[in-house]
Amino acid sequence: MTAVVDRPPLAEKPPPAEKKPGRWAAPPRPPWEEEPAKAGPAAKGLVLGVACFAILFPLWIVIVTSLSPKKVIDETGGLVVVPKGITLVAYRELLGGGQVQRAALVSLGVTLVGTLFSMAVSVLCAYGLSRRGSLGHRWILMTLLATMFFGAGLIPTYLLVQALGLTDTYLALILPSAVSVFNILVLRGFFMGISSELIDSARIDGAGDWRILWQIVLPLSRAVLAVITLFYAVGYWSAWFNASIYLTDQKMMPLQNVMIQLVQKQERPVGLATQINTGQLSPLAIQMAVMVMALLPVAVLSPFVQKHFRKGMLTGAIKG
Repeated sequence: MTAVVDRPPLAEKPPPAEKKPGRWAAPPRPPWEEEPAKAGPAAKGLVLGVACFAILFPLWIVIVTSLSPKKVIDETGGLVVVPKGITLVAYRELLGGGQVQRAALVSLGVTLVGTLFSMAVSVLCAYGLSRRGSLGHRWILMTLLATMFFGAGLIPTYLLVQALGLTDTYLALILPSAVSVFNILVLRGFFMGISSELIDSARIDGAGDWRILWQIVLPLSRAVLAVITLFYAVGYWSAWFNASIYLTDQKMMPLQNVMIQLVQKQERPVGLATQINTGQLSPLAIQMAVMVMALLPVAVLSPFVQKHFRKGMLTGAIKG
């Protein structure tokens, strides 16, 4: 007599998991929308390709020319499109002189300190204006909005900076342009969009304004903070006007002003000027290398903030 063994029922195979769309795949189309014709995506791809070519081709020419030897530049009669030998002489000579290195350190320091100061002031101002019960927030907001349409002018601003004793100091490169009202309004709109119930619950638990700002508001605002930080950093790095007005000491000039002098042939380091005058180095290669050095930090930092750019700008501009 054989024993009967109870076997568990066969488990049903789970349905195949749906494939998630890739990172660059188009979002699912609503069922009421018709599928686009093939000519539409093709036309979009063509337009985007032409736009990318129009942007990248001049940049390619600048980089190739800055890396080309003087003989190649002389043979082409100007800008180089097809590289025929690569040399770093232009960059080595630019960075080898103490003037450019010192100017780069000045620009880097002004950018770091100025960005931190501007972000601190803008965040504090925007948070105070986003709280409707704060003291005098309506009048302060109206005053800030008025400065977007009416300005004192260049001469009164210069007289104010001179009266404060800021001329020939690095503070003159930071304080006159430390705050942007547009950036404050964007931050304010984002802060006003944060759930009021979340902030009220934190107040019930005993949190003050500083703790709410530091532990609740700022972590929820990383996207817009990244975008505004990029705006301030690019502004400080590319600034040259304040230095040309408020500074007279050549050793205090930032990188952008030194680059302008090199391009306009106003003042060059002794070794660099000697090589250009003797024909050992092409002045066009120096000019192109100057452009690359000015664009390089922005080109390196922008991709890291690009993922926050659309979310931060649209959300901060729409909410509130």
